Amino acid sequence: MTIPSELSVEFPESWDTIEQLMLFDVAFCDLASAYQEINRRIYRIESLEEPAGPDVLADLKRHRSLLKDEIAAAVAASRRAVA
Repeated sequence: MTIPSELSVEFPESWDTIEQLMLFDVAFCDLASAYQEINRRIYRIESLEEPAGPDVLADLKRHRSLLKDEIAAAVAASRRAVA
């Protein structure tokens, strides 16, 4: 089963870079792990496996969006550093 919005789904063209960053950059690994944890919680709430109110869900989605922006910026910076 594929969980919507997983990093591999959101960044398919950057997945190799993300995997490398997760292996060699502790801060990026923490960032990616936080994204995955929040994303999976959102999935559990939306699939009614975990109860939560609409405010909690909205806050989680905002946080996921901010993390996604940070991940995209880190991937772009990594690509610029290699080029």
